[in-house]
Amino acid sequence: MDWSNQLDSITKTPKTVDEAVDRLMIVLDDEHKQAIATMQENDLINLHFILGIEIRNAFGLHDQDSPLLKSLDHVAHPDDVSMVIINALWKKLTQE
Repeated sequence: MDWSNQLDSITKTPKTVDEAVDRLMIVLDDEHKQAIATMQENDLINLHFILGIEIRNAFGLHDQDSPLLKSLDHVAHPDDVSMVIINALWKKLTQE
């Protein structure tokens, strides 16, 4: 395994929703992934102040120059972007 590339992919701020989801798939343990996967889609809002705040802080979504924030130019608020990421994560987990 190329540890350098693996660590690099974890520590760099994601630039797209797909990169953010990939990062979450690496850092979340199986128990958390399972908990998210078993949620109903309309209950994902309950993660706003738990996982959402961690996403906003870790991925720099409060920085208006954030490439991730800019990648979703139709979604301008960090709260909304974190929910887009959570929904994308949930879709990935429920399709596995």
